[in-house]
Amino acid sequence: MSTEPETTKEVEPGTPGAGATADPQDVDTDTDTDTDTATDAVTDAVEGGTESEGTADATKLSEAEAELAAQRLERERIERRKAEKQGPIVAGTKLSGTAADLLAAVRAVESGEKPVATAFREPEPTPRRAVAPEPVPRPQPVAAPAAETSAALAPEAAAAVRAVLGEGGAPDTLAPGALAALGEGADDQLREDPWQLLRVAGVRPEQADGFARALLGAECRPDDERRGRAVTVWLLEQAALAGHTALDAPALTAALAQRAVPDPGAAVQSALAEGDALVFQDALDTAPPAQEEGAEESEERPVRVLIGLERYALAEESLADALARVMNSVPKTDGSADGWEQAAASATRSAAELIRAVAGHGLVLHTGGHASQAEAAALLHAARGLGLRGWAATHTPSGRDDYAARMARYDLPDGPSGDAGDGPVTGVATVAGLLSGAEGPGRDADGAFDLDLLVVLDAPQLDVETAAMLAESLPDGARLVLSGDPGVLWSAGPGRVFADLLAARVCPQVASRTPDPGPVGELVSGVGIGELNQVEAPGKEVVIVPVRDAGEAVHRTVQLVADSVPRAIGIPAEQTQVITPGHGGAVGTRALNSALKERLNPGPGRFGGFDPGDRVAHSPAPGRTTVGHVVKADADGLHLECSGLPVVVPKERVEQSVRHGWALTAHQAVGLRWPAAVVVLPGDAAAALTRPWVYTAFGRAERHLSVVHGVEQALQRAVAEVPQKPRTTRLPALLKAQVPAAG
Repeated sequence: MSTEPETTKEVEPGTPGAGATADPQDVDTDTDTDTDTATDAVTDAVEGGTESEGTADATKLSEAEAELAAQRLERERIERRKAEKQGPIVAGTKLSGTAADLLAAVRAVESGEKPVATAFREPEPTPRRAVAPEPVPRPQPVAAPAAETSAALAPEAAAAVRAVLGEGGAPDTLAPGALAALGEGADDQLREDPWQLLRVAGVRPEQADGFARALLGAECRPDDERRGRAVTVWLLEQAALAGHTALDAPALTAALAQRAVPDPGAAVQSALAEGDALVFQDALDTAPPAQEEGAEESEERPVRVLIGLERYALAEESLADALARVMNSVPKTDGSADGWEQAAASATRSAAELIRAVAGHGLVLHTGGHASQAEAAALLHAARGLGLRGWAATHTPSGRDDYAARMARYDLPDGPSGDAGDGPVTGVATVAGLLSGAEGPGRDADGAFDLDLLVVLDAPQLDVETAAMLAESLPDGARLVLSGDPGVLWSAGPGRVFADLLAARVCPQVASRTPDPGPVGELVSGVGIGELNQVEAPGKEVVIVPVRDAGEAVHRTVQLVADSVPRAIGIPAEQTQVITPGHGGAVGTRALNSALKERLNPGPGRFGGFDPGDRVAHSPAPGRTTVGHVVKADADGLHLECSGLPVVVPKERVEQSVRHGWALTAHQAVGLRWPAAVVVLPGDAAAALTRPWVYTAFGRAERHLSVVHGVEQALQRAVAEVPQKPRTTRLPALLKAQVPAAG
């Protein structure tokens, strides 16, 4: 490792009560919306969340729209499944305090004292698919429909909402979001319950309070049941943005108290009674104390009471059911055991372990760095030789293209291919494309994927909803391999599916022994185990550039990208990526992108701040970023090229879904790699650093890594002492109820 000293959140617009306050640090979080919650459990998680961007439309059926269509079908399937489930939750008889109050609320709903808006159900084990889902036709390219929000509603509805917003002192720019969140009749809903404004992205409780005061006058009170219910839902939504699928009841009530809700328990009960949230009891994974001989065994079993939103609760239950079915189903006939053994014998040691594990199990977890993906390619090669239809799925188009190159080394195609003479169909697709039908093998008559083996790469990026859709789409007898690096940042959406499965130990786990090569790989491997080692870098593969302040950090970063790395390392600026902890601040992505644009592609920003040739980060769906460049702009919108494909972003969506992309956050960059990376660590970002953040950021470099270092000892402390921020999920408990732990 060498030192080279000589090398030359913003406040959501349009929200009531929002002023011109600039964001302080605007660290790398789940969304660009400020998510200041009231307890450490929620606040800490939000600060450690991931980047989520808006969606964008295109003139043809886009990947995002196809994915939305697939999600609608999944939501309909979940609703049907919910209707089929029978029996309420069995309430505990020895609970006290908050848990007893919440269970009393459930009984009140069941007895008819309060309206029944939803049923609270215990998950029922469903290891086998009872009824095949309806066939899901593979979408065909068509003209993009109008935006599926307020734009598709009658102009009269939008005008009515704008009128209500005006009466309450809120800007009419919130009208599209209100219509999208509340649907038709949004104006009446807002008049009846002004705190429903909290369902609009970016609106905060204090702003909704101001809106309610303007509409209700003297009738507006802090103890209004409507306020308590709305703030409860808002807190659960903020928790979901931070990655939680549910919150512990004490954490939720404490957060409500800090949001000036006089009776937090009553607010939670009201949300449960109205069906805005669900309550769950999960047994705590603690060993009971040893019983003295002759003593009666206690019937009490410690439980924790969780509160969550319905969509994530049902997705998590659906995922647990689907994974249990995959693990319990008999793999399809695929040749003799000798065939699998012969394939394993001809593979490397780690690949052989993976092949043998997949031969006898429906679900296998495969862990390792980027180099370990070669083992998954060897598995697909072996499966094809045994007559199996195997597919790989990646998180990003760039990852898909990179993996296609690996598959080519085994003479495997990178897309649908194969016939009776060539062998079974195999290939690689993105997860989003696979679910939408735009990529991959398509679906069979039962609506399941037309494949025998699915290898999901970048598995830590799976949130519960995406994972549920993938698992539910597998046919009976198919094998599923979840492969990824457990050290990287978790998914943008709620859940920590890969980490939960690793912790649950319900299926075989194969750890790769293939290290990432070179000094960068050695450095990243050390970070993964909590050690910041000095590595030998004779070719300046790793360079540390110390800086004293923000201005010097920006100057050095631009110098490295535009001059030092191309000149000394031979990697051009267009193949070098800058990564920094947040969007705001003096050394956030905004400041760095502005400086890099001025140096690399100066221009007036003729279209929303963009010029042809600008590098951009396009987010077609929340939590998914593709990097490309601007081609042109016209009446249709901003024309981009991302991963070799043309993309047209309508002008009204540019601000929400397109950023300059010379500098990204680590959450945006996860799943992507570049020949060179410049990781910027300004002094004011020290508190935001964690081991997974550093591991992810450093791991984006293939050949060269420069670290603009301004955090002194905070970097070493983060690597050694600051792990991934915890997330509250129910998947381990749900799996334990259905699948015994593997030895």
